[in-house]
Amino acid sequence: MEAELRLLLVAEDPLARAGLARLLAELPGCVVVGQTNSADAAAAAAEEQADLLMWDLGWETAVNDDLPPFDELPLPTLALLADVEQAAAVWTAGARALLRRDAEVDKLLAGVTAVAAGLCVLDPAFATALHPTAPPDAEAEDEGAVQTLTPREGEVLRLLAEGLTNKAIAQRLEISDHTVKFHVNAILGKLNAQSRTDAVVRATRRGWLSL
Repeated sequence: MEAELRLLLVAEDPLARAGLARLLAELPGCVVVGQTNSADAAAAAAEEQADLLMWDLGWETAVNDDLPPFDELPLPTLALLADVEQAAAVWTAGARALLRRDAEVDKLLAGVTAVAAGLCVLDPAFATALHPTAPPDAEAEDEGAVQTLTPREGEVLRLLAEGLTNKAIAQRLEISDHTVKFHVNAILGKLNAQSRTDAVVRATRRGWLSL
């Protein structure tokens, strides 16, 4: 039996924390070990035996509000956002994942699993906001250079986004580790990606992945 993922919830509104805790209770393999507000988040993250923070930024967090330096916290952070305009600031502050506040349970589970495995996660709605300055011509050229994935490569990509290792992917798809490595290399090449995480980010930006 795999170990449960231990989550620490952060939100200013105690009702939001309680509602999120009830929702997360539906996730298999996850357990909420604590709830806190932003002021006490760093201390709670250091004290609780948690795997990651799930931080609900609320409906009214403005882009110019002071955001915590997520990359300086002792746990990776999955941020829940209400507004696409928040995305760039929150990502720059160091959040590992950006999902919508109204994300369905299966998307939350996929995001939690990926972050715990060391991957970055972006809801497609936020991906464009992270690259607002790309010249239109360069973007079109980049899009045109990307080759279409085969159905099997698409399956491997989705499992990469879930945070599975090559060995786990091989077991899930009932293929050899060598074949998985071949598909991963093909995916990186077709997406012009430098790493598995980069491939997931690029695929999400193009709408090839939907968490």
